[in-house]
Amino acid sequence: MRTVFASLLLTMLAFIAPAAFCLPLHALTVYGEAPRYPENFQHFDYVNPDAPKGGSLRRSAVELGQFDHMLPYIDKGTGVSQIDGLVYAPLAVRSLDEPYTVYGLVAERMERAADGLSLRFYLNPKARFADNTPITAQDVVYTYNLLMTQGSLKYRTEFADVDKVQVESPGVVRYDFKNADNRTLALDLATLPVFPEHWWKTRDFADGGGFEAPLGSGPYKVGKVDNGRSITFERDPNWWGKDLPVSRGMYNFDHFGIEYFGDTDVARQILRGGGYDYNREFSATGYTIGYASPALDDGRLQRAHLASAGLQASQGFVFNLQRPMFQDRRVREAIALLWDFEWTNRQMMRNMYLRQQSYFSNSPLAATQLPGSDELKLLEPLRGQIPDEVFTQVFKAPHTDGSGLIRDKQLQALALLEQAGWHPDGDRLVNAKGEPLAFTFLNAQGGFERLLLPWKRNLAQIGITLDIRRIDSAQYLNRLMARDYDMIVTGYPVSPAPGNELYNYFGSKAANDPGSSNYMALQNPAVDSLIDGLVRARTQPQMALYAHALDRVLQWNYYWIPNYYPPGTSTVWWNRFGIPATPASNDEAPETWWEISPQALTNAQMALHGQKPLAPPKEP
Repeated sequence: MRTVFASLLLTMLAFIAPAAFCLPLHALTVYGEAPRYPENFQHFDYVNPDAPKGGSLRRSAVELGQFDHMLPYIDKGTGVSQIDGLVYAPLAVRSLDEPYTVYGLVAERMERAADGLSLRFYLNPKARFADNTPITAQDVVYTYNLLMTQGSLKYRTEFADVDKVQVESPGVVRYDFKNADNRTLALDLATLPVFPEHWWKTRDFADGGGFEAPLGSGPYKVGKVDNGRSITFERDPNWWGKDLPVSRGMYNFDHFGIEYFGDTDVARQILRGGGYDYNREFSATGYTIGYASPALDDGRLQRAHLASAGLQASQGFVFNLQRPMFQDRRVREAIALLWDFEWTNRQMMRNMYLRQQSYFSNSPLAATQLPGSDELKLLEPLRGQIPDEVFTQVFKAPHTDGSGLIRDKQLQALALLEQAGWHPDGDRLVNAKGEPLAFTFLNAQGGFERLLLPWKRNLAQIGITLDIRRIDSAQYLNRLMARDYDMIVTGYPVSPAPGNELYNYFGSKAANDPGSSNYMALQNPAVDSLIDGLVRARTQPQMALYAHALDRVLQWNYYWIPNYYPPGTSTVWWNRFGIPATPASNDEAPETWWEISPQALTNAQMALHGQKPLAPPKEP
């Protein structure tokens, strides 16, 4: 009887187990596709595994102003973003040459249920905090609960589909999900840090930890802190994870410093004077002519657009669709015709930027070709609800010759506006009620008006009034939440694996939610259905089909006036560092660099060390 029972039990498990569990893996991908790096990989391709340790690198902070606490995990004030990753190691690290794949670090293995409703992390038994205390599953649960209760609002939004988290053993933690719709949820959880419960339970996490150096688990410890102005991280030579494949060739500097500046011009001048090593530039003029010097000519100062394959946030002038005048697509198209990007780029931005064409900029998800048969199957049921051009044309933003003379575009705009019921009345356009075509651009950015004034002139020449109103950031936020504006400039992060966040940007339910990012106040059932299909896609190719279809529908409805993006991350640095022969494609990744010389070298001197410049030293 016992043998028969055992046989029956094994038979039942043979049917149940495959449906419930997958094998624990070293990496997670969005749709279960094979990762770039196999089980036994030795290091990432974008590192030099033999890079020497030592030396230092000091860079400018990406944030403007001073930091007022250490932690980057809360909404209050400004924290030090590099604490995440350098001081606190995540469960898994994201590779920098794949769309979205994570490889185990604190978590040695990861196991996602076949039905997508649960996720297990198996912790590396070597994982330690800097005081040599083992990292446990309880620390993982404590971290998650702390972030969800005292951390940034983004965690409560991002992880809303998590049902519960529980300790299964000291080295195993399990997350259960409310549904399986969010395919990136497992990977997002895997990138979370792990905090030491025994240390944080006696400190004020919600206040950002003040300026006290936190106890971490990563490759660096906090060294010198000049409150608000600078911070130096010191490499831990005994870090428990230093020999893992995901860490080999990384974190090479003994000292990694961050300098904070309240003004980008000041940051530029201090770099030129040798006050620090590495600056990320946000000004096209600053990048192209702000560093002109003998040092740039001979290569001691380097300039390049790094991470050219990295995704760029999409940006545009957004119409508030609640305004009656903007509810006609022809009006939106006409107004879009008159923003002369080519002239603006040449005259004001040194021809550095690329025109935005898609809501998925610089990404394979952008709709750049006519829809194929599979995509047409998704679009055909929406015929009549979406613009006809979606089926027959590839969207291209209006293009000019850059001369500033756009009479042809103005004539096209007038024809569209006439079709929409607007006609001349003196020097202005009015509708059948005699109401003028006029709108206000709400702005909270200093210096942004210079991009709008030429557009205002182009609009005025055909009878459209554009007013530009500058207000402070507090007023701006309040009016943004109340949808009290005609037009603003905004941007949307671009993800290689978009999901639920698209409801927040473009979903009908979010249109009037004060906390949402649907700044268009867009309510379109066709858009909703395409987002639904994208979120529920079970393969990457299927997701891409829905992304292309969604992109087309958004493009051809002229919900915004697409702006521009850079050809990479504009970066300037003193030439004393080694850079991997194959740099990371999706990130600047200075953590993969190493020191070659304590002083900057010319291109000729650096060539003796086998290093070639990443970009011509002359002005591009």
